Amino acid sequence: MGELSSSALSTATAISALTLVQRHHLAGGTSKPGRAVMPESRIAPETQMTPLIRGGIAWLADRQNEDGGWGDTDQSHSNISTTMLVMAAFHLAGESEAHPELMGRAAEFVAIQGGISGLRRRYGKDKTFAVPILANCAMAGMVPWREVSALPFELACFPQAFYRFLRLPVVSYAIPALVAIGQARYHHRPPWNPIARLARAATARKSLRVLETIQPVSGGYLEAIPLTSFVVMSLADIGRADFSVAQRGVEFLVNSVRDDGSWPIDTNLATWNTTLAVNGLAGAGEDISQLGCLDWVLSCQQRTRHPFTGAAPGGWGWSDLSGAVPDADDTPSALLALAAWRDAPQDSPEAKPVLERAAADGLRWLLALQNRDGGWPTFCRGWGALPFDRSGSDLTAHALRAIHAWRSPHAADLAADVAAPQSPGNEDDGAAAAAIERGFRYLAEHQASDGSWVPLWFGNQDHPSEENPIYGTSKVLFAYRDFGRTASTEARRGLKWLRELQNDDGGWGGGPSISASRPDGQESSVEETALAVEALLMGVADDSTQAAIGKGLRWLVEAVETGRYLENSPIGFYFAKLWYHEKLYPLIFTVSALGRAIATANRPTPPASPPAHLTC
Repeated sequence: MGELSSSALSTATAISALTLVQRHHLAGGTSKPGRAVMPESRIAPETQMTPLIRGGIAWLADRQNEDGGWGDTDQSHSNISTTMLVMAAFHLAGESEAHPELMGRAAEFVAIQGGISGLRRRYGKDKTFAVPILANCAMAGMVPWREVSALPFELACFPQAFYRFLRLPVVSYAIPALVAIGQARYHHRPPWNPIARLARAATARKSLRVLETIQPVSGGYLEAIPLTSFVVMSLADIGRADFSVAQRGVEFLVNSVRDDGSWPIDTNLATWNTTLAVNGLAGAGEDISQLGCLDWVLSCQQRTRHPFTGAAPGGWGWSDLSGAVPDADDTPSALLALAAWRDAPQDSPEAKPVLERAAADGLRWLLALQNRDGGWPTFCRGWGALPFDRSGSDLTAHALRAIHAWRSPHAADLAADVAAPQSPGNEDDGAAAAAIERGFRYLAEHQASDGSWVPLWFGNQDHPSEENPIYGTSKVLFAYRDFGRTASTEARRGLKWLRELQNDDGGWGGGPSISASRPDGQESSVEETALAVEALLMGVADDSTQAAIGKGLRWLVEAVETGRYLENSPIGFYFAKLWYHEKLYPLIFTVSALGRAIATANRPTPPASPPAHLTC
């Protein structure tokens, strides 16, 4: 079973949120007319919140890095964002005076990083995370409210279809923060212009109703602890802790805490992990029809228009929980898994029509998401250039592989239906073919001058720009492999770059070790090595590639023999530069790479072009 790393950032924001809600209740806050209120018995401040706050503070106090700061995970370098949020949590919880040395070292770290100016430099024009951090610090009395940029919460009152035209200062998934933090900033520092003040006052109630509409049943926006915490603390700070959105958010936070007092960055990646595992096993030649999780994956498909992004039915999110949102990475992974099930021995042939119908809906959803530039974004088409809203090379390659898997001879009729739903008999599959060529043009245009590709959702904390081109290049090369385009200029340049990035120890990626379990200072990571090895196993027979594969395989085999293959690295790059590591990543990636190596070795005559239905 997968497990996301505990997060100092999530723990800090949850503490701030619970503290502010508790403060509201202890002050005898009352409901105002028109507010939906949850029964007081559902949240008992003294019996539930106080132990959680104290436990979280203790967990944070034990995990300060030597430089005085905090990183997002127990393997992360310190960063100014998490450190400022931890300091705010200590201030709000009344624990700063009890930990003078800790707070002093943290303040020194923040000063060295440039303080508020350094925080703003980290995020540039994107206000998605810089404004919430400063708002949290303002609530704690650490910075004046004038340092918190105003957010146009009134724009959330427009229909979702208009959001991409409004040039919002935050990315598409941050609408809840736009509303809640925007209202907190307005509450503490209203605009001097009386017309603007009246306009915002007139839309305050309506924008809060937007928060209600898009809040999932679990209470956690995107199942994300930081985003939900920012909403809860903002509402509590302006005296609306009794508002139903805040109360459901508190319930989500209470239910998400771990036994050690910490919170993870998100609830889980159950759907993503499952489909990755299925594809890894299928690529290794395993009979996945015996796994028994097909019905579960099918049940995770979104069957109605999603209230958060307005996404049409058909996609998959990262989790089976209500806060997940369909996206262009989890949907291709699910479609590839369905294609693997389609091609595996079937115990129940009657399931095939259900499987193919789900795939048709998923492909239609995916094709409609493609941006004008030919690439695929994460959630919403056409949002623009803000981080995590633009097209991404890793997403585009994954989408292309999913489309290809369902355009195989095994599914010709389905492909025609997906490509042109208005003309079910169109055997030319023109729409899908055009999407594929546009996608490959996007990949060619976004290949770096050195031959690599940079992904959107994964990073390497030791890279100068915190990017992970090893992950991105490997994922893109998987698409060139599946389409039989290994001889293309782009693929050859990517392979050459991967070969040249191999470490002396035979692995890839990583950085200077900060783990006590690696006293030898080993640099390579399991995840990046496995991905690079699998990418090189794409039928290219030149001596340099084969030598790199051999060294990489020896590294992976040794990692399995020593048990190191279970050690994960913080390569996950969550919303707004938030790091995480996932327990199953190194295991899944290792199985996929070694399994494909065995399958390749057992294949007497490799085909010039891989089968169209090849997965992972």
